[in-house]
Amino acid sequence: MPGLLLLSPSIVAIGLFVYGLIFWNTRVAVSGKHDMVSPYGFDKGKNFVDLWDVPSWPGAVRHALLFTAVFVIGALVLGFFLAFLMEKGIKAEAGFRAIYLFPMAVSFIASGVVWRWLMNPAPPERAVGLNQLFNKLGLGALGNDWWQNPRLGMAAMALPAIWQMSGYVMALYLAGFRGVPEDLREAARVDGASEWKVYRYVVLPQLRPVTLSALIILGHISLKVFDLIMAIAGKQIITYVPAVATYVEVFDRGDPANGATIATYLLVAVGLLVIPYLVWSVRAERER
Repeated sequence: MPGLLLLSPSIVAIGLFVYGLIFWNTRVAVSGKHDMVSPYGFDKGKNFVDLWDVPSWPGAVRHALLFTAVFVIGALVLGFFLAFLMEKGIKAEAGFRAIYLFPMAVSFIASGVVWRWLMNPAPPERAVGLNQLFNKLGLGALGNDWWQNPRLGMAAMALPAIWQMSGYVMALYLAGFRGVPEDLREAARVDGASEWKVYRYVVLPQLRPVTLSALIILGHISLKVFDLIMAIAGKQIITYVPAVATYVEVFDRGDPANGATIATYLLVAVGLLVIPYLVWSVRAERER
């Protein structure tokens, strides 16, 4: 009983504000409430099909996929590289580790404000941020319009997210590196394995659970990214993603049903990432 009393506030809060709101959102998504005065009713899932006829929705999905690909791959590669440097025992490791983790203490809103200035697409005569730096270094050819590029704007939008989350990935990989027993490495070296083969056949296979965990975490963050994009670009069609579309549908267009439908799509997308990971984790624990 004392344990139940201790956990009951959390159980009630999770049941109400997580599962209760998921249920309510799904109820609105399958309703015909496309304005604030219409009754809810039931549309038999018609909203999920009609949403693909909205001109901006397919582009929002493409933007989210491009952002996810660049963000996840970039954060994994950079985080792994930083962890590899830490694992090799560089000087002042504690200081570098703290510096790499500092961006995590900054909200996406704050980093978005800074990166909006860094990625300012102004022409050379009015360049600021990175474009101005490139001009002063004689690398003006590297200057570009960043997030305002119609084709690669979302790839540039992923740069602030990579900067912010690569330190977290570094910490995960560093823990994985340090968790590999030194005896395994020494045994491989005694058998004549080079340092490259030690990492290829001994260390890297031990990091697969870390990679999977990082992939799941980064994937679900990227799919529902909202505050970073709003801080940098606002509600522009070039950087339109499903989370922004949800906001626009509900608060700008006054269409709760369409907004709830997009939110349900996001929930399903995140579930496709998280549920297999949870199943794998449970099976791994049972095998142990």
